[in-house]
Amino acid sequence: MGKFVNNVEEFFTFCEDNDVQFVDLRFTDIKGAWHHLTYRMSAVNTENLEAGFPFDGSSVEAWQPINKSDMLLKADSTTAFLDPFTADPTVIIFCDVYDIYKKQAYERCPRSIAKAALKHAESIGIADAAYFGPENEFFIFDNVQFIDNINEAGYRIDTEEGEWNSNTTYEDMYNTGHRPGTKGGYFPVQPTDSMVDMRAEMMQILEQVGLEVILGHHEVAQGQGEIGIVFSDIITASDNVQKYKYVVKMVAHLNGKTATFMPKPLYGDNGNGMHVHQSLWKNGKNLFYNEGQYGNLSEMAINYTGGIFKHSHAVAAFTNPSTNSYKRLIPGFEAPNILTYSSQNRSAACRIPYGAGEKATRIEMRFPDSTACPYLAFAVMMMAGLDGIKNKTIPVGPMDEDLFELSLDEIREKNIPQMPHTLRSSLEGLIADNDFLKPVFTQEFINAYQSYRFERDVWPDEGRPTAYEFKTTYQC
Repeated sequence: MGKFVNNVEEFFTFCEDNDVQFVDLRFTDIKGAWHHLTYRMSAVNTENLEAGFPFDGSSVEAWQPINKSDMLLKADSTTAFLDPFTADPTVIIFCDVYDIYKKQAYERCPRSIAKAALKHAESIGIADAAYFGPENEFFIFDNVQFIDNINEAGYRIDTEEGEWNSNTTYEDMYNTGHRPGTKGGYFPVQPTDSMVDMRAEMMQILEQVGLEVILGHHEVAQGQGEIGIVFSDIITASDNVQKYKYVVKMVAHLNGKTATFMPKPLYGDNGNGMHVHQSLWKNGKNLFYNEGQYGNLSEMAINYTGGIFKHSHAVAAFTNPSTNSYKRLIPGFEAPNILTYSSQNRSAACRIPYGAGEKATRIEMRFPDSTACPYLAFAVMMMAGLDGIKNKTIPVGPMDEDLFELSLDEIREKNIPQMPHTLRSSLEGLIADNDFLKPVFTQEFINAYQSYRFERDVWPDEGRPTAYEFKTTYQC
């Protein structure tokens, strides 16, 4: 699997061979949401593929002001693939955003930022390739309802796998009683695993759109799943996350279900993460590999890890960018927030997966989640890692014990750093610590990003009473 076309000429041949009627231009905003414009195939030619397609940048959150709204989408024709869900043959192309006023790649375009991060690694002579392997977990629910008004707020989620349905009477079917239960969803077979056929459909369609699929399985929580795909370079891996989320959501939708990558939709059960495997390469050699050392990790890999941990609060502003992200990171639900590294140990924030040789040696950061914009999350981790390499930063570790068993006092006694506990804390960390991003991220972007997150996420969340607050304080 992989690319379907390699250049503009092949793009038009691909479209002709598949009787393409529409060209769908896709681009990503700073919160990771995918947007699109659809052109008739007859209106697309070599000239506008190279020059760019105009669009209104003021209509995208946290982008351009209305008096400077004209922007261009620069299509990357080599990313073309057929949309598996449209009624008419439609080809999708990933686009970068171009700033016509500054005559350069738009400084708030996540895909352009990720490209700049890789160029930075090359320019300082460290690496010519960066590979990322994200693992995006998701929930499939039967129904979701929520309300958010001045005098009321609440939500209700349902899945046939939920243990709360053990005594439910169904009108058109009997209650089977086969459910995984809280934290009981890891690897049960049918009928307890109710999503086998749906995951299989997702896996097949993911292959149709160019991803190399390895496996699929039920995850720990009720209604939770994961599909494993092959790692790729930083840009392709980010593109693949966008494809992955699109396919999962659409397959669920077409099956009368609803999919979410929300980190913590269920209280008391495991949440959705986006574990990210990473390695740097140069001249075809894995720079993270040193046979015989702990986990076969090189000193560069250790320093890279140390850089991410050193800048963890600023990094988290991009890898865990929602208020809900930090509900997943509380102890007890297999979401590590203790900043140390360990070989094969899933309780550490950084795990060194078992690998038989040079190609497989890598680090796995386990704290990110899928509310992250993949381009920004991968770029920020790489920039922090490169800073760690530059300054030879040494992280705490290795620690091979079950870190989930440590009390807060023990963590403090051992002087082990932790992830921030709130989005506010991570954004304040970004404000105080962003020099390591400056070679790639402009100050204008950093200012715009943290302001957007405060205004959209932090302040509205902090200002709202919750049901639990009524439960604990109403009678005071």
